Amino acid sequence: MPGLGNIRKPVSDEMDHFETYFSRTIQTKIPLLKIILNYVFRRKGKQMRPLLVFLSARLNGEISEPSYVAATLIELLHTASLVHDDVVDNSDERRGALSVNALWNSKIAVLLGDYLLSKGLLISIEKNRTDMLEIVSEAVKSMTEAELLQLQKSRKLNIREEDYFRIITGKTAALISACTACGAKSATDDQDVINLMKDFGESLGIAFQIRDDILDYESTGLTGKPSGNDIKEKKITLPLIHALGNVPSPRKKQILGIVGNGRKSGQDIAEVVRFVMENGGIEYATMKMNQYRDRALAILDTYPGSEVKNSLLEFVNYTVTRNK
Repeated sequence: MPGLGNIRKPVSDEMDHFETYFSRTIQTKIPLLKIILNYVFRRKGKQMRPLLVFLSARLNGEISEPSYVAATLIELLHTASLVHDDVVDNSDERRGALSVNALWNSKIAVLLGDYLLSKGLLISIEKNRTDMLEIVSEAVKSMTEAELLQLQKSRKLNIREEDYFRIITGKTAALISACTACGAKSATDDQDVINLMKDFGESLGIAFQIRDDILDYESTGLTGKPSGNDIKEKKITLPLIHALGNVPSPRKKQILGIVGNGRKSGQDIAEVVRFVMENGGIEYATMKMNQYRDRALAILDTYPGSEVKNSLLEFVNYTVTRNK
């Protein structure tokens, strides 16, 4: 399975420089805010989104100052959305550490998210890149609408496959397509190329989210058991949607009753996982994921061979084979 270390090689210097560039952007004189920002950004994660920005820029031209602006905008937006998501979901953890709302409170977490969004607005204006701001603002709008749709559907447990794809296209794929579109925009003014890279990012993002949803049903961690987090949070994703469509109504109601129960035992979660496995949920979700993987690969095939193209090909394959 490809790893991100090899994938980032064509832009490793730019990724290293981005850390310094980004750190300068979020400087503040407010002591509490400085503490919180240091806490949030000291765990930088895989930095997949800035990496996508730089690879998309290099694929379509040269990496320049606008590429760093784009990566910064995306990173600010992404972090703000995570902070706000933790408040919406009442989540106490983020990447294995306490969330901002758990360490401080929800009010501070919401204000932090607002601050990060405003920093994104300011840097785009300061650098005269309102074109990128338009792309990112459209992503924010899509993410918010999709989150509200998911909340609405989750309450009634009536998410259909078409609803699922609307939600993941609006949430995960919107942000990833903003990465690839902004990356391309930083290197070229050719709108056809920018639109093509946006389509690439959307297909990649949908495949990424389906893989996430499959992972929730696969054996993970030291226990060798599925995490079942989506089931615990009453989230109905593609593997479960498909499995529910393959059984009689009484069995469907029984499984939905378990999912909708606020107090689920380990046995309850195991039953839902087993139900999905036995009724073709994983196979179907994998098939749909591979369709979107192939769409992304087909777009890359329109480009001539290069080191950066190879990295993006590996990125696509990493997305659908990763284990976490």
